[in-house]
Parts: sequence; C-alpha cells; structure tokens
Amino acid sequence: MREFWVSSGHHMTRRRADGGLEVSDELLLAYLARPELKPPPEACAAERALHASLIAEPRREVDAAEVAVIADADARENWEFMLGFRGRLARAASIEAAYLDIARNGAAGVPPLFMNHLAHLILRNALDGCEDPYVLRAGELFFRAQRASVHDGALLLADAERIEEAEADRHAAPLAAMFSGPAAGDLDVMTDETAWTYWSRSDAFTMALNLGGNARSREGLARAIEAWIRHMLGVETLVKPERGMHDEDWRWFVGLDAEASRIGNAIWRGGKARPGDQERILAVFSLAFADESGVLPVAKGRPVWLLLAETPDHVVRLKPQNLLTGLPLVGAVRPS
Repeated sequence: MREFWVSSGHHMTRRRADGGLEVSDELLLAYLARPELKPPPEACAAERALHASLIAEPRREVDAAEVAVIADADARENWEFMLGFRGRLARAASIEAAYLDIARNGAAGVPPLFMNHLAHLILRNALDGCEDPYVLRAGELFFRAQRASVHDGALLLADAERIEEAEADRHAAPLAAMFSGPAAGDLDVMTDETAWTYWSRSDAFTMALNLGGNARSREGLARAIEAWIRHMLGVETLVKPERGMHDEDWRWFVGLDAEASRIGNAIWRGGKARPGDQERILAVFSLAFADESGVLPVAKGRPVWLLLAETPDHVVRLKPQNLLTGLPLVGAVRPS
C-alpha cells in the first residue's frame, strides 16, 4: 500500500475499532508545537510556563486565570482558541466525532487552519488504500484552497498557496502564466502520463488539476466526496459529474463552498443572481442515495445537486462540513 499525505499527521494517531481516529497525546502535542503557539523570545514568563506545562502534560486542566495573566493580547487570544479547540477534541470519541460536532454545533473559536487540518487528517483515513492519484489530487480541495484559471479552454485548479509562492518568485516558468503570475518550475498539470509522479510529491501540493478538460479529475472529486460521506455519515451515495443542472424539479442542493451556497440560494429562493454568478459555477455533480430510508420525503427519488464555485478573485475554498450538514437526511441541519 502506497503512502500519501504524511503531512496530515495520520502517523501520530491510531485507528479505532469503529474506523475513526483516536485523539492522541501525540496529535495534541503537534498542535502545541505550531509556531502560532510556541512562545517567542519576548514572551512573558506566564506564557512560557503555560506552554512548557502543556508540552509535559497535553491534557492537563488549564484555569482561565493562567491565560488571563499572559501579557500579550494576541497570545491570550491564541491560547483561548487553542484550549477551546483542545477541549472539543478531548471530549470527543474520535477525530471524526470532534469534526462532526464542530460542523453541526458551530465552529466559533475554531481557526479555519485547524478545520482544514482535521479535514486533511480525516480524509487521509477515509482514503487509506486508495490507488487513484486523481482521487487524491481532487481530495486536496477538502483542505487546501485552489486558484482557478482557464487555459486553452480547460479549467485548471492549482494550489493557491503554491501559486502565491510562485508569484513572489521573480523567476518565471511556463505554468504560472496560466494563473496570472510567474511560474514555479516544479508545478505541472496532472495527466494520465504524469499522474504516477503524485506518489512522490503528494505533500508538496505541486500538481494542478485539469478539472474542466479531464474527466478523470471530475470523477476523482466525485469519488472523494463519496468516501467522505461514507466515512463520516455511514451513508452510501453515488456522485456523478454533470454538464449542468438539467432538472426542472430542483428539490435540493448543497453548495460545496460559501460562494456556491450563496449563488445556489439566490436561485433556490427565486432571486436574481449577481452578474457573473453563473460563470463562477465551476462544477456540478448529482448525488443519489443507495438507501433512501433516511432521506427527507421532499428529496426522495430526486437528485441532490452539488455545486462548486470560485470567488470573484478566482479562489476555490471547499467546505467539506457542508456535506455533513446540508444533505437531505433526517436530522441534518442545512448550512447557511
């Protein structure tokens, strides 16, 4: 079995009998070691003492007074966020249960960076044993923002952070021109001929995805979506890439990102979309349930439409939590 996404930290936890991942001390220590929490040389004694004590005992109770006496206001806020997040992890039966709790009950106080990491770690678990590089590359959308660009009529998605790094580099190479900036020489488009190289670079995030011109890329994203729903909700689905929403009786949709949710809601409620909204819809999928016994009556026998969109500045920020709270399942909460 091939290794991938080592940067998810999956080696710092263990799989439970139910398939979920344990909230291990090693994982908590990894969060504590992040540069945002590591006290700088000028940090006060209270902050240094708090950090050192948690490195020694990552689950110990922390009194609010220990945070209140930290001199730097930004550091206090960071610690409040971290301790709240740690509490939600520690109280959960698994990493997956913690993510589901946050998705359903609100992510207030949880930095987006931590939500992305949890999605990275969980999807790594859900895709364990996957042998299709297209599924894995498409799965990166679940935890890393993408920059969208059209080149030779094909929609390409490249890692936004890598493009920003390339744009900061004065040395140009061919691909970055597609994304309106200088290029990174180690960034190229996944094709059937180059897909095998993904295994040696899965943590570099340096392959662009031809979402518009390569059917395997869209199928890869569909398979990643199915795996996420199966792993998190125990629900079997069939997700199919579509050319558009060819359905006059549109019963239910899920926006895979905030922009798609906004555009979809405008159409859903009979409102007018803003100029350019239709062009920002990058992909449409239909979703069907293998077993409809838990599906809300309004959606039974009808496809659920999944929409993926880019922001006006051509960034795609997929929100995998929407697939957990937005499907027409009994007890589900529709995302705003």
